[in-house]
Amino acid sequence: MPGSRLVYATALVTALAVTATGCGRGSEEPAGAPAAPPTAPATPPQAAPSPSPTAFQSQIKKVTAGDLEHSWRQGCPVGPSGLRMIEMTYWGMDKKPHTGGRLVVNADAANDLVKVFRKLYDMRYPIARMEPVDAYKGSDFDSIEANNTSAFNCRRATGSSNWSQHALGLAIDINPCENPYVSADGTVAHKNCVKFKNRERRDPGVIHAGDRVVRAFASIGWGWGGDWGGPWDYQHFSSTGR
Repeated sequence: MPGSRLVYATALVTALAVTATGCGRGSEEPAGAPAAPPTAPATPPQAAPSPSPTAFQSQIKKVTAGDLEHSWRQGCPVGPSGLRMIEMTYWGMDKKPHTGGRLVVNADAANDLVKVFRKLYDMRYPIARMEPVDAYKGSDFDSIEANNTSAFNCRRATGSSNWSQHALGLAIDINPCENPYVSADGTVAHKNCVKFKNRERRDPGVIHAGDRVVRAFASIGWGWGGDWGGPWDYQHFSSTGR
């Protein structure tokens, strides 16, 4: 009957509509499902921590005659086999750590001197330059002009015919401009360093009686030339104090 067919068609269309709606949800949540929690805002990027200063590092190495072309020769009181090269970090005048510092010293003193320079580094004592005097063809004068911290050099003591403690690798000159050799009459041979004859100055690198630098060397039994009382060798530390 027409009326029955109309009712049947209406019911069929309603059923199909219900089925289509259920399949078309796709990624939608089922009815009645709890809502997803809100997404947390992205964490802002953190600034990278400032790098810490380079830690003190050192290495003791053997040397050969070829490493000491200008500072050693036959007849010197100690041979290359009795010397060592300390390669180490040092704190610079620019208030930054520097790698590649090199000192040639007596083999018997090398370990003790590493301890001293570790102390100087930890106290941030600034050093202008640190390289073997061979970089200056063995010239002590030129090394001082460059304000270079150095150790071994087979030469006579200033104003003497005796071997310097430098010839044994048992003396170190530190920041020789800020800490000049002052003769008994008050003369300083290097014009750019004359102002440092005034030991009241507090410039970086200047060494004073009883300060931490002097005490660091005293801890291994080394004496300071600033105590000589005329001449004064403010740059100089040695195992004998001379």
